[in-house]
Amino acid sequence: MDSIIFDVDGTLWNSTDIVARAWTEYLRDVENIHMDVTSEKLMSLFGQLLPDIARQMFPELSEQEQLRLIDGCCEAEHQALLKECAPLYEGLEETLKKLSARYPLYIVSNCQAGYIEVFLKATGFAHYFQGHLCPGDTSLPKAGNIRKIAEDHHLSSPVYVGDTYGDYQACTEAGVPFIFAAYGFGQVENPYRRIEKPSDLLEICM
Repeated sequence: MDSIIFDVDGTLWNSTDIVARAWTEYLRDVENIHMDVTSEKLMSLFGQLLPDIARQMFPELSEQEQLRLIDGCCEAEHQALLKECAPLYEGLEETLKKLSARYPLYIVSNCQAGYIEVFLKATGFAHYFQGHLCPGDTSLPKAGNIRKIAEDHHLSSPVYVGDTYGDYQACTEAGVPFIFAAYGFGQVENPYRRIEKPSDLLEICM
């Protein structure tokens, strides 16, 4: 292991309550669409590519309209998260501080462009990470972005920490060991390793 790549939602923080509120208010106040977006709904959607989320949120609309609405929702969530930092998982900063002293840390998420930057700004954690990628930056899915960040930063044996089966599949495709954050949003059978809280990484990696 020479580096660690992290997912964001369900792994570093849980933004679903704030995002659900932001999406609901945006759709109601700006688009006149009365839809009660819940955190439970978002937990089932987060980790997927944004067009797939938009398709499930607005199945009766055209693809163009789906993407327009989801873009508006994302802008609203960015503003909300910069005003109110989402809850971080237990012991996260101390864990990142210790890990970053030994390994370069990165983020790869299936989020929209700008979301990782919002996370870094809202938390003040930018100094812990050496780089990040998402489909909004590269148009690549997660497996492609895991490979790309490894190539760009000359990583020979990274591990990936995430919380969904989609993360596991991406790691399998990219040939990277997957550490399952069991405290997050998904379920994964037979991961490389499993953690119940972020600080468990210290036992695995230090």
